[in-house]
Amino acid sequence: MKGLARKAGRYAGWIFLLAACFSVTAFAAEGEAPQPAMYATAASLIPPVVAIVLALITKEVYSSLFIGILVGGLFYSGFGFEGTVTHIFEGGFLAVLSDSYNVGILIFLVILGGMVSLMNSAGGSAAFGRWAKEKIKGRVGAQLATIVLGVLIFIDDYFNCLTVGSVMRPVTDRHNVSRSKLAYLIDATAAPVCIIAPISSWAAAVSGFVEGEDGFSIFIRAIPYNYYALFTILMMICLVVMNVDYGPMAVHEKNALKGDLFTSGKSEEKNEEEEANPKGKVLDLVLPIAVLIVCCVIGMIYTGGFFAGENFVAAFSNSDASVGLALGSFFAIALTILYYCIRKVLGFRECMSCIPAGFKAMVPAILILSFAWTLKAMTDSLGAAEFVAGAMEQAAGGLMSLLPAIIFLVGCFLAFATGTSWGTFGILIPIVVAVFEKSDPQLMIISISACMAGAVCGDHCSPISDTTIMASAGAQCDHVNHVSTQLPYAITVAAVSFVTYLLAGFVQNAWVMLPVGALLMVGTLFAIKNITAGRKPDNA
Repeated sequence: MKGLARKAGRYAGWIFLLAACFSVTAFAAEGEAPQPAMYATAASLIPPVVAIVLALITKEVYSSLFIGILVGGLFYSGFGFEGTVTHIFEGGFLAVLSDSYNVGILIFLVILGGMVSLMNSAGGSAAFGRWAKEKIKGRVGAQLATIVLGVLIFIDDYFNCLTVGSVMRPVTDRHNVSRSKLAYLIDATAAPVCIIAPISSWAAAVSGFVEGEDGFSIFIRAIPYNYYALFTILMMICLVVMNVDYGPMAVHEKNALKGDLFTSGKSEEKNEEEEANPKGKVLDLVLPIAVLIVCCVIGMIYTGGFFAGENFVAAFSNSDASVGLALGSFFAIALTILYYCIRKVLGFRECMSCIPAGFKAMVPAILILSFAWTLKAMTDSLGAAEFVAGAMEQAAGGLMSLLPAIIFLVGCFLAFATGTSWGTFGILIPIVVAVFEKSDPQLMIISISACMAGAVCGDHCSPISDTTIMASAGAQCDHVNHVSTQLPYAITVAAVSFVTYLLAGFVQNAWVMLPVGALLMVGTLFAIKNITAGRKPDNA
């Protein structure tokens, strides 16, 4: 693996050298640069593919993302040195880090990091771990509790990832559940749950993309056809109850049973009980989390106009998740500090010292998010959206009944390559509406659901997805470990969903296809369990 990393470094050096060679023409050019020659072509998807492949091969995410950004900059500038550097910074890093939505998410991340640090210092996390050890019996109970909490916190995927991670990490650690498994459970109850929850930021986003139709009504009708989201939840429960693990996750879980939660080869501490604040109580974790949930909900409906007269559902649909979460988390951390000071579990100075400590813990997630956003900006500037939209419109002709399955695959690939499910909705849903709204309304519902399912699947698999990055941060798991261990699970659900969409395009009945797909999902897991069980004696 180290040899592969060295090769990747040499390839990066050649790319830089190639850029320098082409710089002569760039400096000679004057005036505004024309539209990139690779605009709206298949080449527009190469930068994210390069980044993803390098990350999976080298296990090093920062340099892989930067090389992907560099390739995007080179393509945009026509391999000119000056144009490449200018586009990477002005059109990339500076643009995404000055975007108000992105800044709001970063503020939310930093405050959440501070809250986690506060709860740890107050002894709340350790106290909750001790309580959960008595109440939650065994690894199955710990994992099921994580799933239930993830399903209950359906407001927003970012909020879900960090909150569930903060609450359940002490519990899963005590029952020797690997951090990779925890990250998978968090990730699989984030976007897949939000995309089938009518009151969520995701429902609002999808409804907004369905122009000329009742978007909220269509979202509700599409839920039974959202096979990837529904089957992901079913698969999580089956994996835990049936005690099935396969692929890299099986290795991580085996190591966790021996005490190595990280499968990193390093002696990392997992037990904070010895250094925990003796004054800490379970309430010191539960109350701040409850306050955080309430404050964030209030913050989101505030941005949607609830206090200006809108009803709750409409306010949630119109909410700005970035501003709402930033406002809510700010008031939550202020109230948490006040509570700890009143209870005298922490002094004011101790509380203040926890904030930079929490910021430091979130630096890896912030760096990866910044790189991922910049890579998406490079992809957007190369016209990836226009390329996919054009390809979909050309393919829509005589493939009506097969189109849900095709849209699912396209959504998977596009979200995987770009790291954004919302962007995938924006590209594909208007095309689906235009194709089906007058000819076949029922197939339009199935195809919109296939688009949402594919987007969530690609987002779930992609190492440059912000939700995947948040899940790694919430579980405090190595990001590449999280991606590589959850990929076989996500692909399994995607394969079952694809087959179900193939049949649904002809059957067009949710209450027939949903049980068929669910049986196929359970049957697939039973087959995998038998195959892996058959291999164990040979490996012993």
